[in-house]
Amino acid sequence: MDLQALAKECGLDFYDSEIVNENNKTIYRIYITKNGGVTLDDCEKFSRLLSPILDVTPPVNGDYTLEVSSPGLERNLKKEEHFISSIGEKIIVTLNSKEKFEGEILSFEDEILTIKTQSENLKIKFSDIKKARTFIEW
Repeated sequence: MDLQALAKECGLDFYDSEIVNENNKTIYRIYITKNGGVTLDDCEKFSRLLSPILDVTPPVNGDYTLEVSSPGLERNLKKEEHFISSIGEKIIVTLNSKEKFEGEILSFEDEILTIKTQSENLKIKFSDIKKARTFIEW
């Protein structure tokens, strides 16, 4: 199923999806974005478009709950386009080596993430990133 094409039908962009288990319930989460921000009506519209399709081809075996939302201000960065669209934002990066870095995204080119930390501009290979997340300093 092409979630990006379905999102486009609603004037949205598909950001990511995940299947999680919380409180003994399976949840299929879909994150959408759009310029100017995602509204509750956007989530409802996309959910209504997607639900009949998932009735025929469910994402998991057994019962699950569908949740559609924006990825939020503090969001996981998993794909190259996530990093590119987040240039200028603050980020926490955990490497496969378990090292952690915090800084501002300066660029993402040729699978190299460049962040400005307190002490230096750091270049990190995309393949070395275990986890990355934007954050807001309050």
